[in-house]
Amino acid sequence: MHRRCRRVPLAVLIVLALWCADAGNGCLWAQGQEACLRFDFGPGPVEPGYIQILPATRYRDDLGYGFEEGFSVEGANHGGSNALSRDFCTADQPFYFSVKVPEGNCRVTVTLGDLSGESSTTVKAELRRLMLEKVRTQSGQIVKRCFVVNTRTPDIAGGGQVRLKDREKTSEAWAWDDKLTLEFNGERPCVCAIEVVRANDVPTVYLLGDSTVCDQPLEPWNSWGQMLTRFFNPDIAVANHAESGESIRSSLGAARVDKVFSLLKPGDYVLAQFGHNDMKSRTPSASDIYKAHLKKLVADVRARGATPVLVTSVERKAGVDRDTLADYPAKVREVALEDDVALIDLHAMSKTLYRALGDDLDRAFQDGTHHNNFGSYELAKCVIEAIRQSKLDLAKFILDDYEGFDPNCPDPADHFDVPVSPMSESPKPDGN
Repeated sequence: MHRRCRRVPLAVLIVLALWCADAGNGCLWAQGQEACLRFDFGPGPVEPGYIQILPATRYRDDLGYGFEEGFSVEGANHGGSNALSRDFCTADQPFYFSVKVPEGNCRVTVTLGDLSGESSTTVKAELRRLMLEKVRTQSGQIVKRCFVVNTRTPDIAGGGQVRLKDREKTSEAWAWDDKLTLEFNGERPCVCAIEVVRANDVPTVYLLGDSTVCDQPLEPWNSWGQMLTRFFNPDIAVANHAESGESIRSSLGAARVDKVFSLLKPGDYVLAQFGHNDMKSRTPSASDIYKAHLKKLVADVRARGATPVLVTSVERKAGVDRDTLADYPAKVREVALEDDVALIDLHAMSKTLYRALGDDLDRAFQDGTHHNNFGSYELAKCVIEAIRQSKLDLAKFILDDYEGFDPNCPDPADHFDVPVSPMSESPKPDGN
């Protein structure tokens, strides 16, 4: 059962906004409050208890919500008795809406559709995490869809901060700021309303790893971790703490693991995939040191009442014919066997997938290591399928529309049409 947002009069929301502004944090809710933040999009009458969002409502830090600058938005009002469904905001290009929120998980409910026309909406969150894929409505049809988004800051409870890279302060800044940012994309996205409520009581899947796992900020690069969200229901969150160029040792040194541990609670999961950058070490017995780090990570996750899941490194494109990761995948398998840890053998599954892609293999990669949207989507399916087949308790959170996946029979590349995001770059991510 999903937690319902309780209605809060507009006057109360205004009081909360003023309280928070006076407190200096600019948020719309006070710490400890569970009030919903409700936004009614479009130029028509406003539903009681909602804040009106017009095309000109631009995000300001003191306001705490609004459309991000640089993207044009239009409003439409087709009449009707329902204040939420009669009007909406749309655009002929992707656009972004942000809300200032505390760190943690938020359950987001979006109301989509048009009383007078068809719509198709794809929703991504933060750094292009795919939340909703092509929600289509017919003329006159209004639908609600729900998902959970994790937000974070670099601060670590009890003191300290994650040591961010320069790219995390620029192109990846949305991953670490105090906002929840939603991208609305598709042939004709029509947004009628958004509700946001805390969801810190749901379990969280924490991801640790490298550039093949992390939330890549800009097109055409993409990683399986930011596609994983599409396949989970609204009763669980995914928090991606992987980062380009990271090894398990550097993630420990940059306090990325400490950050996850500061948030980890019983019932959570930690999926860890390292190896690509660890194998570059010239230290004698480097792979044995890598194995020791994995063992300690497993023990520390279990000590906090959470479930560790080890993931072998996804292969490089050249791995179709030969292994490129030395004995690092074998070390992960050894830890899984010795310590009775759940294992997702993505190394083996990716090799199967690449062979099955045949002439479409290049259409899954952006370079020899990193994937594009299609490649990462297929790899995310591999991860979901491994979760399902391993009978992890985590499998109960897989969406009902997931029909299973066989890496021997990948989706045709020509049929993949998840809309690309509007911002792109040519430099490749760190690591290889």
